[in-house]
Amino acid sequence: MKRLDVITIGRSSVDLYGTQIGGRLEDMASFKKYIGGSPTNMACGTARLGLKSALITRVGDEHMGRFIREKLVAEGVDVQGVITDPERLTALVLLGVRDQEQFPLIFYRENCADMALCEDDIDPDFIASARCVTVTGTHLSHPKTRAAVLKAVRLARDAGAKTALDIDYRPNLWGLSGHGDGENRFIASDAVTKELQATLHLFDLIVGTEQEFHIAGGVTDTLEALENVRVISNATLVCKRGPMGAVAFADKIGKSLDDGISGPGFAVDVFNVLGAGDGFMSGLLKGWLSDADWETSLKYANACGAFAVSRHGCTPAYPSWDELQFFFDRGIKTPELRNDAELEQIHWSTNRTGSWPEMRVFAFDHRMQLEDLADDVGVSHDRIGPFKELCLRAVQNVSGGRDGYGILCDRRLGRDALYAAAGTGLWIGRPVELPGSRPLELEIGPDLGTKLAEWPVEHVVKVLCFYHPDDDDVTKADQEATIIRLANAARGNGLEFLLEVIPSKVRDCDDETTAKVIKRFYEIGVYPDWWKLEPMKSDAAWRNACDAIAQNDPYCRGIVVLGLDAPEAELVESFEVAARFNMVKGFAVGRTIFIDVARDWMQGTIADDQAVTAMAQKYRALCDTWDAARKKSGGAA
Repeated sequence: MKRLDVITIGRSSVDLYGTQIGGRLEDMASFKKYIGGSPTNMACGTARLGLKSALITRVGDEHMGRFIREKLVAEGVDVQGVITDPERLTALVLLGVRDQEQFPLIFYRENCADMALCEDDIDPDFIASARCVTVTGTHLSHPKTRAAVLKAVRLARDAGAKTALDIDYRPNLWGLSGHGDGENRFIASDAVTKELQATLHLFDLIVGTEQEFHIAGGVTDTLEALENVRVISNATLVCKRGPMGAVAFADKIGKSLDDGISGPGFAVDVFNVLGAGDGFMSGLLKGWLSDADWETSLKYANACGAFAVSRHGCTPAYPSWDELQFFFDRGIKTPELRNDAELEQIHWSTNRTGSWPEMRVFAFDHRMQLEDLADDVGVSHDRIGPFKELCLRAVQNVSGGRDGYGILCDRRLGRDALYAAAGTGLWIGRPVELPGSRPLELEIGPDLGTKLAEWPVEHVVKVLCFYHPDDDDVTKADQEATIIRLANAARGNGLEFLLEVIPSKVRDCDDETTAKVIKRFYEIGVYPDWWKLEPMKSDAAWRNACDAIAQNDPYCRGIVVLGLDAPEAELVESFEVAARFNMVKGFAVGRTIFIDVARDWMQGTIADDQAVTAMAQKYRALCDTWDAARKKSGGAA
C-alpha cells in the first residue's frame, strides 16, 4: 500500500478570471482569483474525487505563492513537493470568456517559479510513495524542467508506479508565438514533435485532444498521428473529441476514431472550456487508478469535463465525488448546469473547504447593547471599538492558535478587531441585520452584492431574524424576501451564510416551533451553511430541529447555540441538552462573557489587561463546559 494515489508535476499559477462575460479581455473590469495550472488543477480535481493526491511544483515566496499553498492544503492536496522559490514570482494567468468559442488568456510566466523546477527538487522517496505520477507537456519544453520531469517518471517506473502524460500543448509556452497568442492551441512544429516523441515510451497513459495528438504524432490527420504515437509507445491513448466525448485505444488504433472504447457523454451548455481538459483528466485518473474499466473511466472523465465547461473558473468548477454520483443518479435537468439550483447546492456544500467539528464562538457583534451601555455610563461610542479589540485578545488567549474557536464581530463598531482577526485561523462571523429590526432590515443597505463583494472570503455572513411560524403573511413575506436576497448575495460572492432565528421573542414556542421555521426556509430555497438557534430545553425540540436540517440539507455545517444573555447556570443546562446532538457543533455566546466587564472597563474601574483576563476566564469556562457536555453525551444522531 502506498501513501499517495497520484503525484502531478508542473505548472502552478494564480488564475485571474474576468467576471464580465461576453466581452473582450481588454474590457474586463474585475477578476476572480483561483488557483490554476494543469497539474495543480488535476491535483485538486482528483482530491475532490477521493484520491490521495500531491503536487510537485514551485511557487514564489510571496502572497500568491502562499495563496496557492493554502488552497492546496484546503483542497486536501499533499504539498510536500511544493517548493517555495525565494528568487522568482508565482506565475499568473489572465483569462476571459468572450463567447462560446473564444476564451482569451495571457500567461505571465517570464522566469516564473514553476519553470525553475529542477532535478534536485525530485525526491526519490516521495516519488516512491505514489501509485502514479502524472505530468503535462509544458514542463517538457525547457531543459531544466524536462530533466526534472523525466527523473520523476523514471523513478516512478522503477518503483512500479503508473505514469501518465497529458500533452497539454500550448504553442506560446513552447516559444512558438507571442504573449498575445495564449488562446492558440496548435502550431505545427517538428522541433516540438521531436521533443515529445523522445519521451512517449515512458508513459502508460497518454491523453490529448486531436490537435495535441497531431503535435505528438507529427501529422494533422488524427488517425495517422495516433498510429505514429503507437509506434513509439504502448500506452493507452485517450483522444478527447470535444462535444463527441473521448475514445481510448488500449492497443490497436483501428480504422476510425469510432473503433476506440468510449464512455457515455453529457450534452451540456458550453460556458467556459478553459480547464475542461484538466477536469476530464481528473475523472479519468479517478477511474484508472480505481481499476475501473475504460468505459467507466471515460464516463467519469466526460462528466467532470462537462462540469468544467459549465462553470466559471477551472479548479472551482470540478465536482466532488458525492456531486458526481448525484449527477449520475439524477441526470441532467438543464444543459446549463450552473443554473441547476439543486446541483449547485451540492457542488457548493460538498466542496467547501475547512472543517469545524467544534465551534466555541465568542459573540461580540453587539451594537445596540454596547451603545446603550456607553450611554448609560456616560462615555463616547468611540470606546466600543477598542473594547472589541480586547474581546479578540481574550479569544486568542484562550484559543492559543488551536482549531475550533471563533468570533462574531461587526465592522461598524468593531472594524479594527475584524482586521486584526484576519488570517489568524479563527472562524469569523459578521452580522448584517439592523439591530432589533422586525420586519428584518439590513444594516449594510439594499445593494447587497456590491457590499458583500468587499468582504474577505473567510468571513461568514450572519443575520438575525425574529421569525415565528405564526407571523402574519405580510411580515412573513417581507422577512423571507430579505433573507432570500441576502442568501443569494452571499452565495454569489462565495461567502458562507449563517441564519440565526429567534422565534421565542415573538410568540410562544413548543417543541415543533424551531423545526417549522427551519423547514420553511428550506421550502423557499434558503440553504444556510450554519444555523444559530436559541437554547431549547427539551430533547424533542432539538431532535425535531436537527431532523429538519438533516432531511433537507445533509451537508449543512451545523448549529451553534446562542446565549440570549442567559446566566451561566442556565447556559450550562442548555449545553448539556444540545451537546447530545451531533448536528450541534458548539455555541456562540456574548453578553454572558462581556457585559459586566464592559461596564467596569468603560467606567474605568479596570484596565485593559484586567478586562482581557476577566473575559478570557469566562470564555474559557464556557469552552470547558461545552467540551465536558460533549464528552459526557458522546453526541446523538
